[in-house]
Amino acid sequence: MPDIIASDSSESSPLLVVGSVAFDNVITPQAEQERILGGAASYCSFAASYYTQVRMVGVVGNDFGESDLDRLRARGIDLEGVKKDDSGPTFFWKGKYHENFNRRDTLDIQLNVFEKFRPDLPESYKDSSFVLLGNIHPALQMHVLDQLAGNSFVLADTIDLWIETERESLLSLIKKVSLFVINDSEAEELTGESNVILAGEKLRQMGPESVIIKKGEHGAILFHEEGMFALPAYPVTQLHDPTGAGDSFAGALIGRLSSRNRSDFSAIKEAMLYATCTASLTVEAFGCDRLESAGKSEIEERVASLNQLISVT
Repeated sequence: MPDIIASDSSESSPLLVVGSVAFDNVITPQAEQERILGGAASYCSFAASYYTQVRMVGVVGNDFGESDLDRLRARGIDLEGVKKDDSGPTFFWKGKYHENFNRRDTLDIQLNVFEKFRPDLPESYKDSSFVLLGNIHPALQMHVLDQLAGNSFVLADTIDLWIETERESLLSLIKKVSLFVINDSEAEELTGESNVILAGEKLRQMGPESVIIKKGEHGAILFHEEGMFALPAYPVTQLHDPTGAGDSFAGALIGRLSSRNRSDFSAIKEAMLYATCTASLTVEAFGCDRLESAGKSEIEERVASLNQLISVT
């Protein structure tokens, strides 16, 4: 059994994660690595697996081997919803980070089997009480919502591509989600507000119950009907690859909520603490490697450290 961070609840609910699975080539100012296991669903699922049972939905190609699947299985991730499409290779992305990691360029992107991906849920997944919609096309995110039974707590993520090309579909989607997670530049693009506070308030007016705006190394801000909450990032000193940090944040956040079977203001604030510390592991190695191998004790130590850092007593 993989190690799980205990919550104060015995009512843990399985978490449904839907998104991309990819192989990445990443170039940083210090190094370059090829064929890294990536994709939103991978990062989200690894991060969430420290907190709850994960049901993963995605597609992989004919180049995705059993050893790759075994990495996910080792974290206890349910792969019934991961389809193997032998008609072509797995989704591929290549990117290069600039000095200080403040900007990255996409050098190559090949959708491959992901181009035909349709997230049809196994029957056993349709009762999921907590759902994470990775940054796939808004129509596919909506397709997942249409299959769910009951009233699920849904976290949705997006990327600038969908803001630019599928704005109306995205606006229709976020009216239906419980928690919308977006970074600060995307929030400005979607709302037209350069002030993050005004952007967060405007996003809430668009329909989601809650909004979290991620500010990278400057932390994250929660906008909720009961108020706002701001949390700094965990102080990382060894930055190797920031790819997937936002996905890890989202996965750990809703994984923690799922483990407690709670989604109130207090629970989201507490989950942000765990999510921030979990995501901090991701950037310390290429791909999912550090996140995958760190273990719950390392996360708990970081949570204690960050909690102490923000405490006023």
